[in-house]
Amino acid sequence: MTVPGAELCLETFGDPRDPPVLLLSGAASSMDWWEPGFCERLAARGRYVVRYDHRDTGRSSASPPGRPTYTFNDLADDPLRILDALGLASAHLVGISMGGGIAQQLAAVHPERVRTLTLLATTNAGERADRSELPSMSPAVRAGFTDPPPDPDWSDPEAVLDRLVEDLRPYAGSLGYDEEHVREIGRTVVARTRDMASSSKNHWVLDGEDVPFAMADIAAPTLVLHGADDPFFPPAHGESLAREIPDARLVPVPGMGHEVPPPPRWDLAVDGIARHTGREP
Repeated sequence: MTVPGAELCLETFGDPRDPPVLLLSGAASSMDWWEPGFCERLAARGRYVVRYDHRDTGRSSASPPGRPTYTFNDLADDPLRILDALGLASAHLVGISMGGGIAQQLAAVHPERVRTLTLLATTNAGERADRSELPSMSPAVRAGFTDPPPDPDWSDPEAVLDRLVEDLRPYAGSLGYDEEHVREIGRTVVARTRDMASSSKNHWVLDGEDVPFAMADIAAPTLVLHGADDPFFPPAHGESLAREIPDARLVPVPGMGHEVPPPPRWDLAVDGIARHTGREP
């Protein structure tokens, strides 16, 4: 689908007559991390599941590496454009990490478009009533930002895949790092992505005006599914979301790190999302 300044790639699962669930990926992440098996399980629970590639990921438009031709505000408004293109007045939003932040902003600023929120592996995107400091990321995760390895040869798909697999290793929880499974998904990511250099860099350098809102402004029924072992946003971040968003409910996910729910936790996540999205706004 074409939107102002970009083309966005999306895929749907299930019956369009069922309640729509829009999946929002994290920074630098294509829709491939919402695995088809996960989407199919959710669709089998009577949901119309939509996943999409952010700009600069997957088959959506790519900007030059380090020079995105759009702002964060454009990225944050793309879910509304997708709903419009599908003829949907509103949807249940399920967002992970940056996608969870976008989902919070949409729920606060465009409440009529958001039926419910499910927030995974994310933190407060708006102003908190509790100003106490939340814990920071683990040293292993921090090192990926402060002392990253050299860029791979972006023209060599295997080198890019190896780098992606190693970059994600510190984000796993106590369930363990299933390297072969991550590599399988990563191979699809590398094959589908228009420009992996742009995908790895551009979301981190986006400009855009802040859209101010308070966490208390979020009225959508909210479920917080947070990894008990999240090394990027430790569990206190999920606890804070559940305190700050009115009537939000926290469900810790045992053994999960900073990641889309892995297959051993699909039953828990799919059941939680299906039950939560069964509520009417």
